[in-house]
Amino acid sequence: MEMEQLIDKYFRAGRLPHIWCPGCGNGIVTGALVKAIDKLSLAKDDVAVVSGIGCSSRASGYLDFNTVHSAHGRGLPVATGVKLAEPRLKVIVVSGDGDATAIGGNHFIHAARRNIDLTVILYNNNIYGMTGGQYSPLTPTNSKATTAPYGTVDRPFDVYDLARGTGATFIARATTYHTQLLTDVIAQGIEHVGFSVIEAITACPISFGRQNKKGSAPNMMKWQKDHGVMLAAYEKLTAEEQTDKFPIGVLYKAQAPEYTAEYDKVIAKAQKGAK
Repeated sequence: MEMEQLIDKYFRAGRLPHIWCPGCGNGIVTGALVKAIDKLSLAKDDVAVVSGIGCSSRASGYLDFNTVHSAHGRGLPVATGVKLAEPRLKVIVVSGDGDATAIGGNHFIHAARRNIDLTVILYNNNIYGMTGGQYSPLTPTNSKATTAPYGTVDRPFDVYDLARGTGATFIARATTYHTQLLTDVIAQGIEHVGFSVIEAITACPISFGRQNKKGSAPNMMKWQKDHGVMLAAYEKLTAEEQTDKFPIGVLYKAQAPEYTAEYDKVIAKAQKGAK
């Protein structure tokens, strides 16, 4: 299906045009999401999209599914409630690097620990873009931000390490340059039964790019092209060669008991009066 047809089918026309800045990659990530849903032939009423607050979280307002634009960092607990109430739904959480790993970090680790069947698309542009360009838990060390004019000394999270260490059973990464891969891994994450995390590397040329002299939006996408390496090829690189690269594709996949299914067993026991 052509993108114009996808927009007509999956977006709320009255909410367009969007308010993302010129060169922002958030539209590409959101486009990859609707392409993945279309690829899976999911009915719109069978999908729920939940977001918190931030540039990426505006996506839920543009998309014509069951949607919730919730409070800052609270997309995951709201999505957990939706999934428990309606387990048949494919529940997708769109979140930014600050929304998911700073104010929402506690919710992130416990949703992963529970292995609840949610798909998190984490738009990682390395900065708080909407609220003034502050550094986030994913901002690279020594990068400049409005809250770190001389460079941040904080070490950033690695989303893969964070998700794997807390129990996620599907972890993938792609960039806005690798759009077909991004669509494919989102689709795989939606199909996976369990907690899925897709890190979408996206550019914020207006804030992160300008403060750190990364050049134009096309230059920032070229950086994604030059530094993102498919996992199989990445693993063949020497440790020195890996230092300025990052793996993309499906990084981890496993099976584990899913939370809503296990909770149904508790309900069944309670209804029978068993302990």
